Amino acid sequence: MRPSSLTTRLLISAGAWSVVVIVATGLILSSLYRDAVERAFDERLEVFVKGLIAEISFADDGSLHVNRALPEPRFSFPLSGWYWQIDPTSSSTVGSISSPSLLDQMLDFSVMPALMPSDAIYQEVPAAFYIIGPGGEELRAIRRPIKFQSNEELLIFTVAGNANNIAEAERSFNSTLILALSILGLGLVFAAFLQVRYGLRPVRELRDALQEIRVGTERRITGKYPSEIAPLSNEVNALLDANEEVIERARTHVGNLAHALKTPLSVLSNEVQATKGTLKDKLEEQLLLMRRHIDHYLERARVAASANIIGVSTEVEPVIAGIVRTLKKIHGHRMIEVKVECRSDIRFIGEKQDLEEMVGNLLDNAFKWTNGKIKLSVVLDDAKISKGKQMLSIEIEDNGPGITEEQCAEVMKRGSRLDESKPGSGLGLSIVADIAAIYRGSFVLNRAELGGLSAKLVLPAHTREKCV
Repeated sequence: MRPSSLTTRLLISAGAWSVVVIVATGLILSSLYRDAVERAFDERLEVFVKGLIAEISFADDGSLHVNRALPEPRFSFPLSGWYWQIDPTSSSTVGSISSPSLLDQMLDFSVMPALMPSDAIYQEVPAAFYIIGPGGEELRAIRRPIKFQSNEELLIFTVAGNANNIAEAERSFNSTLILALSILGLGLVFAAFLQVRYGLRPVRELRDALQEIRVGTERRITGKYPSEIAPLSNEVNALLDANEEVIERARTHVGNLAHALKTPLSVLSNEVQATKGTLKDKLEEQLLLMRRHIDHYLERARVAASANIIGVSTEVEPVIAGIVRTLKKIHGHRMIEVKVECRSDIRFIGEKQDLEEMVGNLLDNAFKWTNGKIKLSVVLDDAKISKGKQMLSIEIEDNGPGITEEQCAEVMKRGSRLDESKPGSGLGLSIVADIAAIYRGSFVLNRAELGGLSAKLVLPAHTREKCV
């Protein structure tokens, strides 16, 4: 998945939102659970406070006594983390008393919340808070001020328990919560992935259909698409229809022009035949030149029109094999060895006639000049990309005499021939260069490894396995 793809964007947004929601949910649940544990712990402490209030009594001298010990053995174990303490609110004959677990120490309430005196037997909501115990442990404590009718002294009852019980319960819950939310998060991400893949499947199908059209295996987008995508496929099909209509109209005009020009040229040729003297030769030369120019530019117009047709492609290997077989028959008496290297899955994005024109001219030239060996190789050139299209390289080498760099530039000119003893019009290489340029490719001549001439064509292509 690429960072710019819709799948990646949707998954990232869904994953980020899921993480935010899960983290917020985890924090809220953890906070609610801690509050619930603290309330349960406070209720337990309050039971001990009420039990302590019920067991308190005053001696004749005003001192405090606890008639029976609380039903919790940890209040009797030294520094057990469970303590109770009764304190007067003013200096009087009534002194503070505490549980045996405190030994001779007292609880420190310097950071506790302030308590307002009350004339009620006990307050409805006791004060609950955290303090540090004698052993350095954290305690959860409850304080309640009580004024007895038999004594005007306002007493504060305090019961404290080890807060590790709360922390352990919270840690256990958080561990389970993290595991559960992690599983939930992974499940949500996987569900989002399935949803995105399923939801975007029509988009991928449309992309594949467009690739098939571009490489020539299909002519139209077919199949049913969701209502959000169907208008796009219809518009693309309408654009393809309009493109073919324009190309067909251009071809018709080119054919009409060819017919309109060739008829007057035929008339002139017939009239020239009746002419005598030096004027006849001059007229025949100019008429032949006009025919060549008309044929050349009509061919260029045809190629330019066909190059703009979307969805036209040609298998390269059969075209090359057919041309090689034909030229071998023509030059059969020379016993020329031709080595062809071409993958069967490579296709030229263009019309078959244009590929035959280019390869045929180059191979014909190689057969004329070779001393017995020709090598033709077709490879995909991943280093060369033109407007997002993959390119193929067709290189034809021979072991003939070859030409210099200056001669390479010369033979590319229209009608130029280095050796008049060989048959031809001198237009072959220039036609190859023109057609390659129309397809946004290139054509170069160099010295070949075999010793002769190397002609290299670079043209748009694709393979069956992977549309480019």
